[in-house]
Formats: sequence, structure tokens, C-alpha cells
Amino acid sequence: MNVTIVKNEEQLKDAYEVRMKVFVDEQKVPAEEEIDQFEETATHFVVYDLEKPIGAGRLRQLDGFGKIERICIEADYRDKGVGKLLMEAIEIEGKELGFTDFKLNAQIQATGFYKKLGYEVTSGEFLDAGIPHVTMKKSEKS
Repeated sequence: MNVTIVKNEEQLKDAYEVRMKVFVDEQKVPAEEEIDQFEETATHFVVYDLEKPIGAGRLRQLDGFGKIERICIEADYRDKGVGKLLMEAIEIEGKELGFTDFKLNAQIQATGFYKKLGYEVTSGEFLDAGIPHVTMKKSEKS
């Protein structure tokens, strides 16, 4: 498995393919909500198993935070460390970009995963695309 920072249209297509499979097909998020106005300014990531795209995510700047979004792993690859690998790569790139604080909106069922990576819940529950979420934050300041 390797995580690639998207550098070309083919890799971006791979990221969108995984996101559509997980969010739209599996979780029934409306397709028009999945692709948004931040696609062109975000840094995108794809996880590959050899040549097959199996995970994706993106990072953008928001209010001084590295905002991590659209984290998804194909069902057959969950609970195998792929999500942790992806998150570590995103945080490393975020630090290279100067971020010391990260935040994300986590689906309720994924909060345990993010807590293991050092994130803390900082909001009440809210709906995003009809799915319960909470905001979580992590600071790398020492």
C-alpha cells in the first residue's frame, strides 16, 4: 500500500472513483453533495494497493487549521491499517505546509478511529449529508 499526493488528472480521477464508491454508492450521499467548490484548491490523496485505488482523502486550509476531509477506504480494506496510513500521510503533508492544528468532521461511527490518532471531539452531533457527525481536532504544538 502506498499513499500518493495527487499530481495529475488520472490520480484525481482515482480519488473521485473511491469517494463515489464509498460515499455515494455505499453510504447514499447524494452525488451532487460529494463533489464541491473546494476540489480545485484542496490537496488530494489516493491510497493504492499496487495500481488499484482503494482510499482517498483531501486537505485544505480553513481558519488556520489543516482541515482533513473526505477520508474513505473501500470496504474490503477497512480494519487493515489503511486509514491510519492515509491519515499519517495527510498529517505529514499538512505539517510540511505549516499546519500545527488539524480538524475534521467525523462520522459518529468513525470517532473511535480518530481518537486513536489523537483527535478529540470538540462539538455536539450534527448532520452532514444526512449522516451524524462531530467535529474533532488535534494539535501538534509542543
